Amino acid sequence: MKRIPMTVQLVFILFCVMAIPTVILTWYSGAQILRNSEHAIAESSLAGLNANRNLNENALNNLTRYTVLLTDGRIFDRIRDYETFAEINSTYSTISNGLSVQQQLTSMNNMSDGVNSSFFYLSDSDYVVSTDKGITKLDRYESLEWLDDALEGQRGIAGVWYPRKLKSGAAVISYVLPLNRLTSTTRGTIVLNLDESQVEQYLRNSGEGQQEYVLMSRDGTIISHADKSLLYTNGNEDPAIRDILGQTQEEGYMFREAGGKRMLYTWSRSTQLDWTYVSLYSVDELMANSQAMHRNIVILTVAIIVAGTILTYFLAIWVSKPARELVRTLRTKGGLGIQRQNELVFLDDAFKRMQEEEEALNRLLHAREKDARSLAVHQLLRNEWSASIDEIFPSACFVVAVLSIDRYRTFVSNNSPETRSYHRYQVMTECEAAFPENMQTQCVYHGEGCFALVINYEQVELGDPDGVIHDRLVKLRDNVSELLGNTVTIGVSRPTEDRDLVSNGLVEAMEAIKHRMISGSGEIAYWQEEDGREGKYIYPVTSERRILNYLDQGDLDNILRELQFIGSEIRSAEYVSYDNIMFLYHQLAGVTIKHLRENNVSTARIFAGRGNIYAALASLETLDELEDYLRDFYGEIIQYLARTPGETNTHGDRIIQYLNEHYREEIVFEEMAKEIGISYSYMRKIVFEMTGRSLIDYMNLLRIEQAKRLLAESGLTITQIASEIGYNNVRSFNRFFRKFEGMAPSSYKAERSRSAQEEPHS
Repeated sequence: MKRIPMTVQLVFILFCVMAIPTVILTWYSGAQILRNSEHAIAESSLAGLNANRNLNENALNNLTRYTVLLTDGRIFDRIRDYETFAEINSTYSTISNGLSVQQQLTSMNNMSDGVNSSFFYLSDSDYVVSTDKGITKLDRYESLEWLDDALEGQRGIAGVWYPRKLKSGAAVISYVLPLNRLTSTTRGTIVLNLDESQVEQYLRNSGEGQQEYVLMSRDGTIISHADKSLLYTNGNEDPAIRDILGQTQEEGYMFREAGGKRMLYTWSRSTQLDWTYVSLYSVDELMANSQAMHRNIVILTVAIIVAGTILTYFLAIWVSKPARELVRTLRTKGGLGIQRQNELVFLDDAFKRMQEEEEALNRLLHAREKDARSLAVHQLLRNEWSASIDEIFPSACFVVAVLSIDRYRTFVSNNSPETRSYHRYQVMTECEAAFPENMQTQCVYHGEGCFALVINYEQVELGDPDGVIHDRLVKLRDNVSELLGNTVTIGVSRPTEDRDLVSNGLVEAMEAIKHRMISGSGEIAYWQEEDGREGKYIYPVTSERRILNYLDQGDLDNILRELQFIGSEIRSAEYVSYDNIMFLYHQLAGVTIKHLRENNVSTARIFAGRGNIYAALASLETLDELEDYLRDFYGEIIQYLARTPGETNTHGDRIIQYLNEHYREEIVFEEMAKEIGISYSYMRKIVFEMTGRSLIDYMNLLRIEQAKRLLAESGLTITQIASEIGYNNVRSFNRFFRKFEGMAPSSYKAERSRSAQEEPHS
């Protein structure tokens, strides 16, 4: 599609828009016409069948009436006394009476077309008077045993119509009228034989499409049919006829497939005679005119589509002319390098490329503008002049705030570089959006988890305008803490109207941050000048000596009491600087280490795995953290000095046993150390001395050994095994397995399976 010219595509689209609805409309309308025509013709055919039925019934009723009128003339009373053939032929008078009866029967036959013959049988006589054989003996005439079957279902005084074949082979429908006391004084039976061919004339429709007709009695016996071989057979053998006889409606029609043709069956029931009339029509013949009209509609539709296609072509050329000229110009002068594409795709690619270039340019300009603003803010904080400062900070008053992430080293260890970079972007966005529009705010990253925020606003007198800055800083602190999942401390400088003092504001805000050493994390600290206090200095010399004495005595309780005393003295002092506090605890740690070395105690074995003690102290931000660190520091020393080889073995055995029993669980090592009765750091040293591995590595080694056994012996999946041995996800399991075994778990399992298959052959 990308290489098809636009003109061709437009022709195709316009063609589909025009042709498809036209074709659908033609198809739908043609189908509706044919469907409606079928039902209309079916209704018409049913009406014709009903007319033929009425014609046949009228003719039969006339014959019935003529027969009944014959009984009213008492013509049969003339021969009622002649019970034998000899008696009726005995005299001229008796013969004349018999001929009179014959003449009346003949007259009745002549009143209607299609009457084959008729006769009168006097009850208990041995002769019949007939129109075909005259007065003849009963044994010379055809058998009358069928009369009992014909009159079996008779009700009342009316006669019955009964289909049968004469002795001559002619098919007739006989009207049998027995005489009784209500109709005549003579006992006998009048029989009128109507040719089946006459009924055929009544039922055969002169219209087109009729294939055959069927007249059936109540039980399905065929009374009249175009195929004479089917007369008096059971019509139920034809499935369509059987369905018709099973219908409850008095009349109707249905369509069926018969012999590869679509046939229309119409039926109508006679309540008077209890007969069913059926006509069969060829739907193709009936629908000849409708189908011809449908073909003409299709031909006309095709002609319209062809004419529309030609018109569509010229319309597409006219509509696409401006676009083709634009494409020709772009290809000639644009230099876009897009080849072998149609006009629409070319324009789409060209506009997309222009849009991408515009977006890239906008991003570049935005990044350059943001970088320029950040550079200007950094220069302002370094007290360097920048021409864009006046544009960025047009107001007179400045306040510098520093947002510091508490326990930053822990925060770094818990988050990947990508996560920290994303957090940095979020924090800077949050800082710049925290203040109202009348305060110009710019935030830059100052390093080590600190963000410098320069707030510029109009203020005649220095200070916080209506407490807005403090309220916004409180909200900023809460939002960032929730964002990072970590508390933050904010230090705020004094407001100033001197742009050259903004760099001093950064120093003041950083100094204010240090006050969390005593006040704790998560505070908003404002810088306050402490005149005349810089000379005051705290160092508990006496406590230092006592701690060393207690250390020699192995008295941990008194050491902890002295540390608590030092902390209380610091907290109760009117003023103590951050540097003083850090120096005090550094000095205590240094004096202790020096004292141990002077007493030939290996500090390397005591503090193995702890790292640089002085760097660890420097990273602590609050007095509580410093006190906790030193408690563990002196606790490890006392445990090391007081331990014996037997105690070490006892603790080691308990640690190894605990790990062997609980390595599948999520172990909190600090809680484990408390349960065993030693410090966490001491427990790590014992494990390292016994196994040569760190505590975490040894626990993971136990898990991997169990995983190897499960991979070799069980049918569990990798995910199931990871969960079984204590890993929350397959990724961690794969990482540690590769660390200890040098391959993935799946590779290990495949290798073990291959080895197991090769062993029987060897």
